[in-house]
Amino acid sequence: MDRSAFEALSFVVADDNGHMRQILRAILHALGARNIRDAEDGAKALELIESYMPDILITDLKMPILDGIELTRLIRNPKGRMPFLPIIMLTGYTERWRINDARDAGVTEFLAKPISSKALLDRIQMTVDNPRPFVQSKDYFGPCRRRQNSPFKGEGRRKSDNRELIKLASDQHYLAD
Repeated sequence: MDRSAFEALSFVVADDNGHMRQILRAILHALGARNIRDAEDGAKALELIESYMPDILITDLKMPILDGIELTRLIRNPKGRMPFLPIIMLTGYTERWRINDARDAGVTEFLAKPISSKALLDRIQMTVDNPRPFVQSKDYFGPCRRRQNSPFKGEGRRKSDNRELIKLASDQHYLAD
């Protein structure tokens, strides 16, 4: 993603920690983003989303008034104004059940704190360049929770993974038949 593409994106950043909001703004600004609004809780973030209609929401999991999970559930209402909004959730709470709750609420990407510029850039690029298809069932509306992994294309990862040896063995098998 080049700088001009980043300049075109708009963000809402929601985190109750003012220092973390400053860090996120600085990272986004360094990447080229110019349209950034921030909120110190989920309720204010929801107001900003309704009025500003950003391209991406970056939200903390644990915030007062309305936490990141509740915020995500409200946004993912299929009858809402922005149910397809990409949501990147940041948190220092990385227990498996919390990650599952975030995923089940409809979070697009998950990022553990402390964050790095590269990790944030990677998550943003994933949401823009490889958007997940949305799924609707009676219990869920949001991005597909199954990560599609592309096939491994590099050198063999095991010593026994020798493609020439495998080809030779299969050729000999066919010759023996």
